[in-house]
Amino acid sequence: MDAEAGAVAAAQELPWRQHYRNLLLLAYQSFGVVYGDLSTSPLYVYKSTFSGRLGQYQDEQTVYGVLSLIFWTFTLVPLLKYVIIVLSADDNGEGGPFALYSLLCRHAKLSLLPNQQAADEELSTYYRDGFAAQHGSSPWLRRFLEKHKTVKTGLLVVVLCAASMVIGDGVLTPAISVLSSMSGLQVRATGLQERSVVLLSCIVLVGLFSLQHRGTHKVAFMFAPIVIIWLLCIGGIGLYNIVHWNPKIYQAISPYYIVKFFRTTGTDGWIALGGILLSMTGSEAMFADLGHFTSASVRLAFITIIYPCLILQYMGQAAFLSKNMLHMRTSFYDSIPGPVFWPVFVVATLAAVVGSQAVISATFSIVKQCHALGCFPRVKIVHTSRWIYGQIYIPEINWILMVLCVAVTVAFGDTTLIGNAYGIACMTVMLITTFFMAFIIIFVWQKNIIFALLFLLFFGSIETVYLSSSLMKVHQGGWVPLVLAFIFMSVMFIWHYGTKRKYQFDLQNKVSMRSILSLGPNLGIVRVPGIGLIYTELVTGVPAIFTHFVTNLPAFHEVLVFLCVKSVPVPYVQPDERYLVGRIGPRAYRMYRCIVRYGYKDVQRDDENFENMLVMSIARFIMMEAEDVSSSASYDIANEGRMAVIRTTDDAGTPLGMRDLGGLAESISTTRSSKSESLRSLQSSYEQESPSANRRRRVRFELPNEDAMDQQVKDELLALVEAKHAGVAYIMGHSYIKARRSSNFLKKFAVDVGYSFLRKNCRGPSVSLHIPHISLIEVGMIYYV
Repeated sequence: MDAEAGAVAAAQELPWRQHYRNLLLLAYQSFGVVYGDLSTSPLYVYKSTFSGRLGQYQDEQTVYGVLSLIFWTFTLVPLLKYVIIVLSADDNGEGGPFALYSLLCRHAKLSLLPNQQAADEELSTYYRDGFAAQHGSSPWLRRFLEKHKTVKTGLLVVVLCAASMVIGDGVLTPAISVLSSMSGLQVRATGLQERSVVLLSCIVLVGLFSLQHRGTHKVAFMFAPIVIIWLLCIGGIGLYNIVHWNPKIYQAISPYYIVKFFRTTGTDGWIALGGILLSMTGSEAMFADLGHFTSASVRLAFITIIYPCLILQYMGQAAFLSKNMLHMRTSFYDSIPGPVFWPVFVVATLAAVVGSQAVISATFSIVKQCHALGCFPRVKIVHTSRWIYGQIYIPEINWILMVLCVAVTVAFGDTTLIGNAYGIACMTVMLITTFFMAFIIIFVWQKNIIFALLFLLFFGSIETVYLSSSLMKVHQGGWVPLVLAFIFMSVMFIWHYGTKRKYQFDLQNKVSMRSILSLGPNLGIVRVPGIGLIYTELVTGVPAIFTHFVTNLPAFHEVLVFLCVKSVPVPYVQPDERYLVGRIGPRAYRMYRCIVRYGYKDVQRDDENFENMLVMSIARFIMMEAEDVSSSASYDIANEGRMAVIRTTDDAGTPLGMRDLGGLAESISTTRSSKSESLRSLQSSYEQESPSANRRRRVRFELPNEDAMDQQVKDELLALVEAKHAGVAYIMGHSYIKARRSSNFLKKFAVDVGYSFLRKNCRGPSVSLHIPHISLIEVGMIYYV
């Protein structure tokens, strides 16, 4: 009995051991991704703080006041606000301004995405666990927000502002981190000029951005030990400086020194807050890069290593400065004991690279989210990790960031000026996060509005004071993030506006089902072998592109599939919930609708066997419909728009068999096709030369011989299989959007100039959707909006 009890106890302990092992592993990995930016702040905080008129107050009491402000700022914002509160507001593990906005849109119906459906609310990740709409607090506030479209637009503008500032961080963080670390050379190499330091920094920056295509995970995992070594080094150096220079520096923790600081310095002290706030930059990146870690692992790393090491470093620098006021400009490197200077310098340079990597990764992520929600032009998104889902690289954004980053480094050449710009960008994002968190507390956590107001007033007032101080330095480099934010916001808002107007035009001009039914099963045209995939953003009805096509060329494929690839405001969509399939018209029409749903963090890979998955999903739908006697008995136009979620990972009940083909010849020779011999030859050459075509799985679908199957169902499945073997054609609209003549000047500029320029210079929709060019048919359309 004792042995059995011991075995049971051991079995119960095993999952807990595995849990803690995974927790420690994730906490270790988080150092290389999450904390690089936050941990490099000691390089430039004191220099930026004392660079202005505060440099006139070089006495021990002023240093005590600055340390007290740093301590309480670091404790209240990164620790209390982010680690304890905000990390609990993740969106299925995702963080950042867009994650909060997505949560808010789903729980309070504030989304401006045009093609949303009630079926989207049935996704397993749509609502937070335990959420009940009928139990929500402040229903009057919910009704007000949902009723006024202006409020929804305002929230979108605010989150786009946050996204623009995050992109600005991606420009400024590498510049200030690398330049700060390289400036340490001047401490020992006294003859080294500023322009030489700037040149070396630019070389490091170009190398950093050139390595981005390797993937975030490889860079971060290799450098996670570097960040840990860096933190232990600066923590140890801080402790050494406390003991060696001023053991009583701990007294500065008292808020009394903050009061005394402002009494002495007045307005000069308030302006100096723009340097002190740099101690908490990286807190937002800590939340934005949450994606591949758990909140528990991030909290563990912060509380056990980050917080004590950084506090010791700030106290150690203050202890050094209290006795060495003349070393204010290079206080960090001057406070390093001589024997360990060069090892610490090397580690500092590597840590600066890792800190830059964290923000660059967050920039890629935020651009991907903007793109998924229809707020950013189409760009190339490369999935850099086979094992870690969501690790991406965006070449266009990477090179734009590199050019801007090098330009900022060369133009300013001083960490103080870059720090002024950096502070405005970071504080704006933090303030917007506080703003959205107040709504999250009300609508998602369903707490009393008083808690939201307390949160907003407490943290909002702190961040507003810091932001106001930063704005005083707009003329000293602070204009950079404002200009960058204005440019990126303009791009995102114009793209969103043009995309939305195009969708509204499609919605207003879609073909009615009654006119489709009046044409009969052949639709009044010649039906040729094959499957025609018609891409549309509509989730109901038949798009105008279809009638435009058949009017000019009265022939179409035997099987028509109206395909909508859309984004939903959740980070990820489970594979079993991705496909929605429905029927358009009676069974004899052979017309289907398929909606493929992706989350804002999902990556559409080009090596997926999309055609095979689509055919199998339609076949499953046909079988499901046959089992539902009420829906298959007769067609009712009132049921138009009914869709079914098709599970793609469950092989049980598969109506079709698949046989792998060694070559392409068998599939071509044994099936009828509408393609000519010359076109077949061109397609064969394309598939031999195209890497993406070679990755596609070549299969032949087979219909099992089952006597119990209904004859109509068998005929429909057979028609689907034969159409697939005949070939698949992709039909897509090549649209030109023009503003109406009666439109005002602002609308004409936005549509005819802004949106037209972005559309011509971004990637085409066929490229973004990985459509094979050999099978693509584009239909020209002009939209007057």
